[in-house]
Amino acid sequence: MLILIDPRARRTDGESVRIARDVLCAGVRDAKVCLLDRPQAMMHALARRGGRRVVIIGDDRALLRAVGVLLSTGGLTRHPLAVVPVGPGPAVALARALGVPADAVAASRAALSGAERTVDVLTDDAGGVVLSMLGIPAPEPEAGRRPWWRSARRADPEERVPAQRLRIEADGEVLADLDEPVADVSVSASDGMAHIVVRRQADAAVTVTARSVTVSGPGFSYRADSVDCGPAQSRTWQVLPAALRLRVPAG
Repeated sequence: MLILIDPRARRTDGESVRIARDVLCAGVRDAKVCLLDRPQAMMHALARRGGRRVVIIGDDRALLRAVGVLLSTGGLTRHPLAVVPVGPGPAVALARALGVPADAVAASRAALSGAERTVDVLTDDAGGVVLSMLGIPAPEPEAGRRPWWRSARRADPEERVPAQRLRIEADGEVLADLDEPVADVSVSASDGMAHIVVRRQADAAVTVTARSVTVSGPGFSYRADSVDCGPAQSRTWQVLPAALRLRVPAG
């Protein structure tokens, strides 16, 4: 077993890191512990992992980095990956949504003897990965205006939902073009498909499933799980079915 400890986890909750390391090391005889103290440390450690199972002790960003590195080196589907979430609630929300316990002991036991859950992965043409949700929000509203999500909930006729000009294609089919203002876009992957929701200003939301989705425009930002990305002028996301084998509690 290769145990990778993210430095942010040690700074945030050193006690949980110590507990996780002790439980994991007690459960296997050949555990190797690596503190990721340099920017390229994770890449180097994973390149030399051999046949060892990998456990990440850290937050969602550490998990996403590990998935990205393993995907780029062709090792994502060969071995199961485990994570012990350490960090404040919002920083480990993805791991918890994927079924990993928040408690360090429970997550460590799942890493040792849990079941495997396969997770579809969205990958983009810039090397990014998404395990839960991709969102393309509208630009910030003008000063004095409420954000669009408040407008939608309160349905105030005096407020206008801000939008941006985007071309959105799902498997080559155009869902929206640059002459159609788009309020927001969300994409998630399950059952081997991308589930795409496009919400325009005036029309009802368009919902489709596809293998890939391409978004282009004069410049847009997006949120991939917990990571803010962009601005970009074009991105294509594709689904890799069951690409991640994640350790979660049995049953």
